[in-house]
Amino acid sequence: MAAFCAVLFLFCFSWATQAQQSLIAFNQSAGALLLADSSTAPVILVSNDEWTGVQRAAGDLAQDVGRITGINGTVLTYNSSFAAQSTAPIVIAGTVGKSSLIRSLVQSGKINVDNVRGQWESYQIQLVSNPLEGVSSALVVAGADKRGSIYGIYDISEQMGVSPWYWWADVPAMPQQSIYVQNVTKVQPSPSVKYRGFFLNDEQPALTNWLNTRYPPGEYGPGFNHLFYSTVFELLLRLRANYMWPAQWGSMFYVDDPLNPATADEYGIVMGTSHTEPMARNTNEQSNFLNGTWGWSVNRANVTEFMRQGVERAQPYETLYTMGMRGLGDVASPTLNASSLEQIVNVQQDLIREVYNTSNDSVVPQMWCLYKEVGGYFADGLEVPDDVTLLWSDDNWANMQRLPLANETGRAGGAGIYYHADYVGDPRDYKWIDTISLQKYWSELQQAYDREARQIWILNVGDLKPLELPISYFFASAYNTPALSSPNSTQAWLSQWVARQFGTQVADATAAILLNYSVLAGMRKYELVDPTTYSIINYNEADNVLQQWQNLVSAASAIYNQLDPSLQSSYFELVLHKCLAGFTVYAIHINAAKNNLYSEQGRTSTNTMAQTVMNYFAQDHALTQQYHNLLNGKWNHMLDQTHLGYQYWQQPMRNSMPAVSMVQQREVSLAGQLGVTCDGNNGTVPGDDMYHSLSSNVLTLPPMDPYGPSRWIDVFSRGTDAVNFNVSSEPHVLVSPSSGILQATGNNTDLRLTVSIDWANAPNGSTISVINITTTTPTGVYNNGTYPYGNFGRPQVQVPVNNTAVPASFHGFVESDRTISIEPKHFSSNTSNTSTAYYEVIPAYGRTLSGVTLLPFTGPSQSPSSASTPKLTYNFYTFTPNITNANLTLYAGTAMNTDPTRPLRYAVSIDNSMAQIIQPNPLTHLWPLPAMWNGMVANAAMTNTTMHNITRTGAHTLNLWLLEPGLVVQKLVLDLGGVRRSYLGPPESMIV
Repeated sequence: MAAFCAVLFLFCFSWATQAQQSLIAFNQSAGALLLADSSTAPVILVSNDEWTGVQRAAGDLAQDVGRITGINGTVLTYNSSFAAQSTAPIVIAGTVGKSSLIRSLVQSGKINVDNVRGQWESYQIQLVSNPLEGVSSALVVAGADKRGSIYGIYDISEQMGVSPWYWWADVPAMPQQSIYVQNVTKVQPSPSVKYRGFFLNDEQPALTNWLNTRYPPGEYGPGFNHLFYSTVFELLLRLRANYMWPAQWGSMFYVDDPLNPATADEYGIVMGTSHTEPMARNTNEQSNFLNGTWGWSVNRANVTEFMRQGVERAQPYETLYTMGMRGLGDVASPTLNASSLEQIVNVQQDLIREVYNTSNDSVVPQMWCLYKEVGGYFADGLEVPDDVTLLWSDDNWANMQRLPLANETGRAGGAGIYYHADYVGDPRDYKWIDTISLQKYWSELQQAYDREARQIWILNVGDLKPLELPISYFFASAYNTPALSSPNSTQAWLSQWVARQFGTQVADATAAILLNYSVLAGMRKYELVDPTTYSIINYNEADNVLQQWQNLVSAASAIYNQLDPSLQSSYFELVLHKCLAGFTVYAIHINAAKNNLYSEQGRTSTNTMAQTVMNYFAQDHALTQQYHNLLNGKWNHMLDQTHLGYQYWQQPMRNSMPAVSMVQQREVSLAGQLGVTCDGNNGTVPGDDMYHSLSSNVLTLPPMDPYGPSRWIDVFSRGTDAVNFNVSSEPHVLVSPSSGILQATGNNTDLRLTVSIDWANAPNGSTISVINITTTTPTGVYNNGTYPYGNFGRPQVQVPVNNTAVPASFHGFVESDRTISIEPKHFSSNTSNTSTAYYEVIPAYGRTLSGVTLLPFTGPSQSPSSASTPKLTYNFYTFTPNITNANLTLYAGTAMNTDPTRPLRYAVSIDNSMAQIIQPNPLTHLWPLPAMWNGMVANAAMTNTTMHNITRTGAHTLNLWLLEPGLVVQKLVLDLGGVRRSYLGPPESMIV
């Protein structure tokens, strides 16, 4: 098949401004201005009194034109004596109230900037006729402020086809013959969130090791200098971000390179520091430059002077100050409390007023991050000055702990959120590759915006790479949150994001891959997966999960192989690698689980499975090296992060493979050459083990009925010679294949037999059938004689067969294997009938299919006793009589009680019984976290179980009420006595 090549990219898109008409086209239309072609490049005019950062961005636009057409534009400084000396297209860029060029256009009536004047980071772009003498038409970018102008310039670049990730993810620009600007006026309003940024954190080993190969070290540590930060600042601006917390642990932003803060200010990035670094002084400065200890109660004078110096150093630059104080090195201070913290903040505000020579410190932006124990102090009554932004934190695992209450939304400083895509701490570090579902981001970010946390959004991104996708989504949401207000918007955004990187022909397919990846990776962090996570024997769970990963790899590889070579490196970085890497980690653990089971069963294939695990372990390293070798080693060390072999919360010092076992293949099993096991069993017959009664040769399959899956039986070699087998059963029990020969070496040592039922000829009601497995091959040695089964009997597998049927009139879920399993989007009825509260499906949310939540996030509390409360019902049919202890387990998305006056709750009932109201997450202080938290985040779900009496068979109705916004239900499992152990719960029951 022909390669997907760059010329297919004819799609202009800027998600942040999707509601506006596109500016750029690649074919001429009436009134359009030719901006560039293979022989023409624009002149970009800026005034000499313009912000340096805008002049610099104009230079980027000039180069971006060259990336598209092959010829760079030219930047000229405009003055009053300027006269057009060529026919080159003209772009005029400048800032309202700063640029004399823009001022002259306003005064002459050429442009009207009333719609953007005075607006934070707003801009307008339009074609203007005869803007200057000798210029018949020009494209004019007028920003309301410095960043407004810069964003307008980068808007043109992105619409031309230059990705914000052109350097950091090597996305090539798509060549075009011509670039035209359409005759439309675009007015971009202020962003949804005022300060939007990220935090480079936990930057060892990957980012630091990578940095050390590219930049010389600083006086105190790695080379986190202005050359490095320039690439980061540009990325932030192209993503419409404006704020940053610099790398924390191995560096000092203001000390390592004196040009760092000036460079940030020139670019237009507002600098801050992390939650544990007050007053623009970095963590390592506390140890290196403070006189005395970092303790308020014992060293107040020196700590105060240390903070003063931080403000004085940062005062010339645009800074958002972190207030408060924590212990040295991101820990709680044993001497601080709510009272002393209030005192500290008062002193800090005095320092700001003094250094800035103002009586009103509110003109200087400040925030207090209520992180960990500081949140606990706030819950205890800590009073924060009204002009300080309350920066609410998640629980480090993407669950916001608290959001503004109704009486907090009027604060002058407003509120914001600190959110994690990377973390070091309990229950495990997660900082390898991204593992948070985009739909989880959607539910938390939209809730934060709706609850008016809109002043600051900052994302902990660890090493930055390979978190390109969540970073892009986070900033798109922060820039224009209403554009992503629908739970269905995520996939649409994702398709258009992919189109921006790789073209429209692969957009939808790749978006589906990435959305599926986020579901699979979000089921459980890689660092928490081990051989015991997914069941090898129940519900085909492990095999099904691994197959989903394999399907993802196949789909991504097919697209990668068809792409033009110029796109393959970036596709590998952004898409293919994460699919391959996730599959490989899962293949290691699931095959290790099989190896451990096979060893217990004495299978000849045990050793082959051990080698499979070792092969995948080697592949894990090879994938890392492939990434590191891209583009002549540009990203060498960026994937140094260990991710295999965790023993506790901290990263392992070296990747290690899970334990595998070997069997002695030169000896025959005491139980003979042939082994048999089956679906739902660890045990093996013939022979003895801990999983079935000694001397018994019978295993039992899980029950079979017309509404459940087929079952399987494994036959396998346990000896040194080939062994034949034959299967016999009653006519209605179908086993395929029914005979065969198993080899003692090679790939044919094991065979899986499929068991199904001919329901038309099966006896009615409940019966038990027997499957006999026989062999004529001598398989054991006993008293110097050979016997087909050694000293054990003939293996049998019992099959409970329940030939039952529901009435033709019934529609809903049907019991199978004494289980009802429900995906919540498949409701029988939904009584949402009011704009104040209604249910929405969140596609691809959670660990299996989707989630259902109550919206809007600002809606009122609900009561199951009210007829107007929205209710979901699920019809189901049971065959098992007299169940007085049926357990209904609700799987919800992880969530915290963001409003302590309205903890998350749901209610359930079956048929006409009284509703049971459940609060899945206990109401606790903001810190410490509740006892159930570790299990909740490790399992990526909250589970709660209620008991119900279902004494009659037949049709029933499960009633579900979500009583507070913010709770997302992702699965319901009714255990009638048949649910078996698994991580994800039983697959969904059949719907008739």
